[in-house]
Amino acid sequence: MYVIKRVWVTKRREARRVASIVAEVGEIYEASGQREPVRVYFNGGTLPGERDVVYMEWTAPVIESPYRGDNESPDTGSLGQKLRDLTEDSWIEFYELLTPDKAIAVE
Repeated sequence: MYVIKRVWVTKRREARRVASIVAEVGEIYEASGQREPVRVYFNGGTLPGERDVVYMEWTAPVIESPYRGDNESPDTGSLGQKLRDLTEDSWIEFYELLTPDKAIAVE
């Protein structure tokens, strides 16, 4: 099992708007069966830490290429363009989730 995290650095003071768009995209992917339930979080500048950053994370049993032959990406309409217009950078991170069967006994 893996945790996958998408990160967007937004233009100044656009984190809440970008988080709203990202949540909508996540719902579309969930509804199409392409993604487990997502969690979206952000800092618009009212909290300590990195501001104007949006995160979307979900779990997946395997990591698959979006370019695989049998992949049918859902139509997200103009949301992708809105994200590109409101963000300065983005990337994706992958983590292995520690499940009980992967854990090492600690003495």
